[in-house]
Amino acid sequence: MDILETKTRQAAPLKTPSDLGSNAVRDVSVALTALLADMLALYLKTKNFHWHVSGPHFREDHLMLDDQSAQILATTDSIAERVRKVGGTTIRSIGHVSRLQRILDNDAEYVTPPDMLAELRDDNMQLIARMRETHRLCEESSDVASASLLEPWIDEAEGRVWFLFESSRRSQSSAG
Repeated sequence: MDILETKTRQAAPLKTPSDLGSNAVRDVSVALTALLADMLALYLKTKNFHWHVSGPHFREDHLMLDDQSAQILATTDSIAERVRKVGGTTIRSIGHVSRLQRILDNDAEYVTPPDMLAELRDDNMQLIARMRETHRLCEESSDVASASLLEPWIDEAEGRVWFLFESSRRSQSSAG
């Protein structure tokens, strides 16, 4: 193999064959990649709050946020691999995540535990809405596999909202 052939192979585009139309590949890839950026942003925010939670419910909140962050992280590889399976490309860097994420960061030096739980609850609710939008797009694009993957992730996010809601009620009732 000569140098020119090696350079040509290295420059070859990442083009996974797909029976989805080119518009569907583009639209589904863009939607899933934005969802991936949101998941990574939510993962890091959940870990941030896990590391910095304090107060009388420290142990419960700390463990819950650790469980939730692990659940969120577990979806990221599947999302990225799905984008590649349909013929698209996905996240390449932290900067790429930053440009695409719709979940806002929280760099505050101190956040009260009730505010942490409420913020994560609202973020997960936003994520659910975006997953439902992506699900509709996948159905419209006849991408049943991506649509099917989204369904348990929606259920998991709804579970996180439920736990965050109930935990924040506990935090509010003990604060007042």
